[in-house]
Amino acid sequence: MRVKNFKGDIFGGLTAGIVALPLALAFGVQSGLGASAGLYGAIILGFIAAILGGTNTQISGPTGPMTVVSATIVSVAIAKYGGIENAWGIIILTFLLAGLFQIVFGLLKIGKYVKYIPYPVLSGFMSGIGVIIIIFQVFPVLGLSSPVKIIEVFKNLSESINLANYTSVAIALGTVLIIYIFPKIIKAIPATLVALITSSVACFLFAFNTPLIGEMPIGLPELKLASLAGLSFPDITQVFLPAITLAGLGTIDSLLTSVVADNITRTKHNSNKELIGQGIGNMASSLIGGIPGAGATMRTVVNIKSGGQTKVSGIIHSVLLMLIVLGLSKYVAYIPLSALAGVLITVGISIVDSKGLKNILNIPKSDAFILMLVLLLTVFVNLLQAVGIGMVIASVIFMRKASDMVENNTSLTKVDKYDREIAWDDEAHLSLNKLDKVYIKRFNGPLFFGVATKILERINTIPSDAKVIIFRMKHVQFIDQSGLYAITDVIKEMQKLGIIVVLTMTQSQPLYLFKRNRLVPEIIPEKYLFDTIEDCAIWLQEYCEEHK
Repeated sequence: MRVKNFKGDIFGGLTAGIVALPLALAFGVQSGLGASAGLYGAIILGFIAAILGGTNTQISGPTGPMTVVSATIVSVAIAKYGGIENAWGIIILTFLLAGLFQIVFGLLKIGKYVKYIPYPVLSGFMSGIGVIIIIFQVFPVLGLSSPVKIIEVFKNLSESINLANYTSVAIALGTVLIIYIFPKIIKAIPATLVALITSSVACFLFAFNTPLIGEMPIGLPELKLASLAGLSFPDITQVFLPAITLAGLGTIDSLLTSVVADNITRTKHNSNKELIGQGIGNMASSLIGGIPGAGATMRTVVNIKSGGQTKVSGIIHSVLLMLIVLGLSKYVAYIPLSALAGVLITVGISIVDSKGLKNILNIPKSDAFILMLVLLLTVFVNLLQAVGIGMVIASVIFMRKASDMVENNTSLTKVDKYDREIAWDDEAHLSLNKLDKVYIKRFNGPLFFGVATKILERINTIPSDAKVIIFRMKHVQFIDQSGLYAITDVIKEMQKLGIIVVLTMTQSQPLYLFKRNRLVPEIIPEKYLFDTIEDCAIWLQEYCEEHK
């Protein structure tokens, strides 16, 4: 491993580790296995995935989606086997197989197919996860143990309010306020850490009557292989479905974070290598009682923004957490559970796709329907079924639209590359390709979830000398939510580089969607929107004359 940018990696890793600490503790408690399980998962997975994964800047550890599924697995196992001690074997086996399935996914090169998940499906799924996390914090905020099912939270809510510990409620509210207000004062110190330290010191000094994390194991964790010895064949067969659910969820979670890292660093990750690294990390984590995790978007972004550029930053993040476990674990005992609930409420809010929900009335009705259906299925039915049903409905809807366009003799060719040579027929007499530092991007066919990732990949192929890029969209008959957000992101990135993006388009549906979602005129000014390429050419000639 070549060590580059060592100073930046150290700072990035340390910052990511500090951000990861309260989240690992909170996710560990949420899982039902205790705060130590969250820390162990963050340390082992973060270390191994950093070394073996395919995304240089990725920070891995427990995440909201993975913890929601893990908590369900743990609660079912405890109920069936009569306590955590008896359930350890089946829990570890499930987590172990989940990691193994991720390795198999990587070897089968399944990672490349994640990009075909439509935005409404992802939006509804992630928002559903966020809602689940928030709902499950209601009882801990009140100072009570949370039921294991969503419906039970609602059933027992009125009774729980009468039993509320108002000190716990105050601590939770204070935690949330600190997390949202503190960054407005100081951004250099993670607000979640400040919130946990503040609440813990207050509980220690004033002996508040509120549930605490309690004592944590001191020193390095022990292997739990002995717990697997008593398992029978029926036990093994029953864990396949939950293990596949975890593996699929971890795959989506990690690779979406990898795409975010690519867009920030303008690099390209190796998706299949990433899955193998995540799988090995989750297998190793399970053997010491850690909860499974994935690539963590917020921690990865913090790492990159703080200077992390190589795998060294991920390793340092894990080493820092290990040192905390070895030296400071006795102080963790004073952290109130309601403070962790406050942290998780803010995590749930951040996971909810506010952008997608805010635009629910401005996107195609079919996308809005899929988004809301997947959200409700995620919260009240099953995560894997929600994604599966959403994918089937999105595919059927697109096939219908594609069929309609084919019947109208509409081209459905792939989105082609930036090109200065191959002109469309109506460009031949305009000599656009001869203009200096002016490039043309020609879109053929609908911009839908199947090509959204290819659009985003164009960011990394922008010519360094470009001053103006023309998006020719006269053959784009339809744009869905995935395509809309992808092309918006590309335009914003180009504008950050000082490139002027102009649109030429004649189709009504894309133009309506752009205006309804304020892409025009808030991001693309009206003066850069042309009905025809001829109108655009006149403006270009004037622009080039002015900027000789």
